[in-house]
Amino acid sequence: MNTAFRSSRDVIIRTNDWAAASTFYTATLGFEAVYRSDKLIGFETGSFRLYVEKGAEHAPVFDFLVADVQAAKAALLAAGCTLVEEDAGVPRCYVRDPYGVTFNIGQADANAGAP
Repeated sequence: MNTAFRSSRDVIIRTNDWAAASTFYTATLGFEAVYRSDKLIGFETGSFRLYVEKGAEHAPVFDFLVADVQAAKAALLAAGCTLVEEDAGVPRCYVRDPYGVTFNIGQADANAGAP
């Protein structure tokens, strides 16, 4: 596969109990909220940035950036990965690898250079 993947510092979780999770990460763990929207909050943890999203719960999702999301998705599916969720409007997709790890494939910033 000649698609280059680059990890970001982002890890994403989703929960239906978003308010309680937001309180837990600020009050209990003391993480600073560095991003907020009506359904997503991002916390600076030091080594990574944790995003908590409103919605149906799933396991943690690691974030990888690529130059071409569709080409990367096709290569991963051909290599035995499973498509979990997709949002072409962003563009991004969640993929589960053959070993059970779920990750987001997102569009790399063209101004940041190739991943």
